Amino acid sequence: MGESKDSEPSDRAGTPVGVVGAGTMGVGVAQCFAAAGHPVVVVDPDPAARASGPERVRAWTRAARLLRGQDSGPVEERVVWAAEPAALSGAHFVVDCAPERVSLKEEILRTLDRVCPAETVFASCTSAIPIGHLGSVTGRPERVVGTHFMNPAPLKDTVEVAISAATGEQTVRRTLDLLAGLGKKAIVVGDGPGFVSNRVLMLTVNEAAAVVDAGTADAATVDRVFQECFGHATGPLRTADLIGLDTVLDTLAVLGRFTGDARFRPTPLLSRLVAEGSVGRKAGRGFHPYPSHRSIVPPRPAGADTHV
Repeated sequence: MGESKDSEPSDRAGTPVGVVGAGTMGVGVAQCFAAAGHPVVVVDPDPAARASGPERVRAWTRAARLLRGQDSGPVEERVVWAAEPAALSGAHFVVDCAPERVSLKEEILRTLDRVCPAETVFASCTSAIPIGHLGSVTGRPERVVGTHFMNPAPLKDTVEVAISAATGEQTVRRTLDLLAGLGKKAIVVGDGPGFVSNRVLMLTVNEAAAVVDAGTADAATVDRVFQECFGHATGPLRTADLIGLDTVLDTLAVLGRFTGDARFRPTPLLSRLVAEGSVGRKAGRGFHPYPSHRSIVPPRPAGADTHV
């Protein structure tokens, strides 16, 4: 299916945007678009996530004002919360921020394909699923693109944009224009499991966990090596704690499925931490303890899925 230039909407401020998923990433992405003047509809079936959504958007807005000097007015008033995907029938651009599970994202893309207008672009914030695979479950693969926002989305300037062989040029242009309107820089990469960022990062996290599991060094020492020897801001294990070790585990499973590479098999330590609920900063403990950690943004309600 080709793209019709005449049918392309104008993706400037004020263009309706949809977000699927009210987890950590979904709320952060919604705040970014709303702060740039877009009306946003966030769809999530979990009533607790929807109920807490406005306060979490306000918290991100306060954080952006405090840390970056951004003042975008009453951002939360531009965000509507809905339970059903049909609420996205007027969106010109929809960002999938659902948890990193292949079958779930396939279901979401198929549903969006049914309810959204033909010109709507589907941008997935997937951590690792190839964009070509996601596009193949829709009738519009030329309008499917990867927009891998980093966590926390309102405070990170750069987005990894992944394009498949089927992604159309106009889709790429619309995506880059929208991101520029958010004040985001885009780094365009090709398609493949994990793209660039997580193809490298998840293997690094997994190997760092293996080093700790083997007793070569503790988590603090591993991160210190990366900070002091390579100039990393936090090191791989604190980064994993920020992402959420449950999300890391899901992403490794996706990478293993699509690459067939045994290196992405989770280390026993990582699996144990997730099994016991020590999934990182949001839980107060991961590879590192966070006994006095109080997030600047309230977490999604306990038991609900989040995505980075």
